[in-house]
Amino acid sequence: MTPSNGAPTTLLGLLEQIPVDQTAVIVPEQNIRITYGALRRQVQAVAETLAAYGVGRGDRIGIALPNGLPNIVTFLAASLAGTAAPLNPSYKEDEFRFYLEDTSARVLLLPPDGLDEARRAAGNVPILTVGMDAAGTVSLQGLTARRAVAAPDSDDIALILHTSGSTGRPKRVPLSHANLSVSAGNVARSYALSSSDVSLCVMPLFHVHGLVASTLATLSTGGTVVVPGKFSPLSFWRIARDHGATWYSAVPTIHQLLLARAQKGAHKPEGSEKLRFIRSCSASLPPQVMRDLEEAFGAPVLEAYGMTEAAHQMASNPLPPARRLPGSVGRGTDVRISIMDTDGKHLAAGERGEVVIQGPNVVGGYENNPEANASSFVDGWFRTGDRGFLDENGYLTLTGRLKEMINRGGEKISPREIDEVLLAHPAVAEAVCFGVPHNAWGEEVAAAVVLSGEATEPELLAYCKERLADFKRPKRIHITTAIPRTATGKIQRRVVAQAFATQTT
Repeated sequence: MTPSNGAPTTLLGLLEQIPVDQTAVIVPEQNIRITYGALRRQVQAVAETLAAYGVGRGDRIGIALPNGLPNIVTFLAASLAGTAAPLNPSYKEDEFRFYLEDTSARVLLLPPDGLDEARRAAGNVPILTVGMDAAGTVSLQGLTARRAVAAPDSDDIALILHTSGSTGRPKRVPLSHANLSVSAGNVARSYALSSSDVSLCVMPLFHVHGLVASTLATLSTGGTVVVPGKFSPLSFWRIARDHGATWYSAVPTIHQLLLARAQKGAHKPEGSEKLRFIRSCSASLPPQVMRDLEEAFGAPVLEAYGMTEAAHQMASNPLPPARRLPGSVGRGTDVRISIMDTDGKHLAAGERGEVVIQGPNVVGGYENNPEANASSFVDGWFRTGDRGFLDENGYLTLTGRLKEMINRGGEKISPREIDEVLLAHPAVAEAVCFGVPHNAWGEEVAAAVVLSGEATEPELLAYCKERLADFKRPKRIHITTAIPRTATGKIQRRVVAQAFATQTT
């Protein structure tokens, strides 16, 4: 489907509007270049193979792959044949099992080797192996049958992701083709992306940041996505130079790693000269880091604001010559932004309250979660859980979070999830996880526990290491005789964090 302005509202439509001979994706390690025509053929072939296997519209297709062309092809194919459900390849067995069960995954796509935790967790979910030959052709190994797939509608669910609050289970976020296509278009317009742009994708493709900003926004304008297997500050600028990168988007942690390496040299790194801009999103960027990046790399740094429920971007600082405001996440990018008080009243410029949003990129509701929907939507506005204010020019500044999520380098972590892992230990009677400030990650994970038996901090850390992905596991666990509570007996994670802050490094 296509709206009256001609913009596609399905992911298939994004690809179909681009000339077939333009370069779509580059895999730098193998120096593989895939045109839009080849990308469309591969996506169609994998989608038809999935359909012949029995996957239908609405079926969830688990994907646990490293960054690369196979990830992009299978994501698009899964959104065409059914619904893509990408997963972090670093999850532990229990985490894979939860997400596969929670999404009712019909199949799980894995690389030929590795990911033993995912294989053990799959249970009755069939595993299909994704391979890529030397020419860059992606296929499902051992499957040759194909069945035609009807084009999806704009309101069909293309992508299912999970988001975590401070309490309860992770919530399922069903993003439609329209949500994603509109968001990709918003990002593209924000930065005036064109077919001459080259995006260096360093964000993981199981995350909405990497999928929408780095990849879909670029593909929607006929640009080229350069997608290395993983981010490395040692090879970043060589890849940028070799392939003429004009922009990249990342979390502040990645920017700071690049900055630390660049500051050891006396000159701008070779490869930065073609950058039109640098984008930062998914966590707060310190104003000094913004200034240092601009000085080191010679390109404007544009901080943006995104979240899964909005199919990523909601606001961004604009390109020059418009003003970019350090410490602000900029103005709404084809998304309505307002500030609301606890009574649902919209506040004036400068007044602080909860950030609420509206727009066709915003999800219609969490899946099978009426309680969360009732608390997250008010009068057609989505409540982000973030606090902030708008200035007289519409620039948004975030001042904190109502929700108690931990934001570790852009990865949003539910404290309750870590609580439950610790409480499963036979020697733990009480457990409270919280975020503590960290120079590189923004926040790091810590916890406090009250014991009912014998256990040491190293033992508990090792216990978590076996059951949680590295980015989720606590780096400090404080053993105490009591968890701090309010006068009414409630536990507030911020209070607990403050109580143990001096003991955490």
